[in-house]
Amino acid sequence: MTQDTILANARLVLPDEVITGHVVLRDGVIAEIGTGAAVPAGALDCEGDYLAPGLIELHTDNLERHISPRPRVPWPHRPAILAHDRELAGTGITTVFDAMRVGSIPSGKARYTKYARDLSVEMLALRTQGVLKISHFLHLRAEICSETLTEELAEFTPDDRVGIVSLMDHTPGQRQFRDMDKMKAYVMGKNNLTENEFARHVAKLQSLQERLGARHEAAAVAEARRLGAVLASHDDTTTEQVGVSARHGVAVAEFPTTIEAAEACQKSGIAIIMGAPNLVRGGSHSGNVAARDLAERDLLDILSSDYVPAALLLSAVQLGDMWGDMARGIATVTNTPARSVGLTDRGTIAVGQRADLVRFAQTDGIAIAREVFCQGRQVG
Repeated sequence: MTQDTILANARLVLPDEVITGHVVLRDGVIAEIGTGAAVPAGALDCEGDYLAPGLIELHTDNLERHISPRPRVPWPHRPAILAHDRELAGTGITTVFDAMRVGSIPSGKARYTKYARDLSVEMLALRTQGVLKISHFLHLRAEICSETLTEELAEFTPDDRVGIVSLMDHTPGQRQFRDMDKMKAYVMGKNNLTENEFARHVAKLQSLQERLGARHEAAAVAEARRLGAVLASHDDTTTEQVGVSARHGVAVAEFPTTIEAAEACQKSGIAIIMGAPNLVRGGSHSGNVAARDLAERDLLDILSSDYVPAALLLSAVQLGDMWGDMARGIATVTNTPARSVGLTDRGTIAVGQRADLVRFAQTDGIAIAREVFCQGRQVG
């Protein structure tokens, strides 16, 4: 017989409100929801902690950090995937769209080579073996300013769980890298380049954009459609760039760099994703618009942990406190990201939804994940 798991005496974070109650988990889904602080026999007493839907992460570079913990230092993929999976589970993330770069520049000192196809095969194999704690989808970061984008995208099929394809254009002098001094410090430090080597690297990227940019962008849009993936833009800066994104059918805008771009996204019905580290740190490390500034203008829909998994829960709770509405803050990492990529079986505490949940407390304004459940099984 199926054994129920009952989580009681919790502050349940529902889509529009927070109530005291309990949930019953059965066969991997939420079977019942009740109100009140009573703790039935055999139930887990949550002691008034919050109980929220499991967090949904649309864009994280965390897996790349695990497969290359230092520049030019590769790490075996399978242990890297398992470590990444468990790290996310421990922070309350129960669904992740793992960002993998497609499009490489295999020549030169600042070169980078392909890896996404092999990594995704190993990811899917581990999923099939049932050893992953949480739910994984693929997020292909289509590097427009590269040499091999079309060939790498062609290696994927609709069976590969590709949920998102994002248009990434890191051409120097625009979007994320409008500030050339910040780009210079970042690229030279990461790749140990001299001034002359950096100048040659910039010239090469600008030449690639001029020769292949339009072709690569059109190919990425077409491939997203073929793969059945949601299309995302990245680092939109101007109203004109948002207009192009809208014409391509972009559904989510990752990290718009200006208020102007965010306002244009909202007018075009494009959901706005901002980085959780940006919110926690109080500003962008690249010198772009602060997430808090967008939140105060109601121009922030979704948060992404980007490069710090633990920032996702922390930032959502900060938003809840800032807005005076915890349900609204938590929705930026649960219901809203789920619906933006077409997932209807998770993201809310409701009967019939996946039993993906995170129990957390607040101590001195910091959110602490205490227990994490994925399809009713405790994973963190």
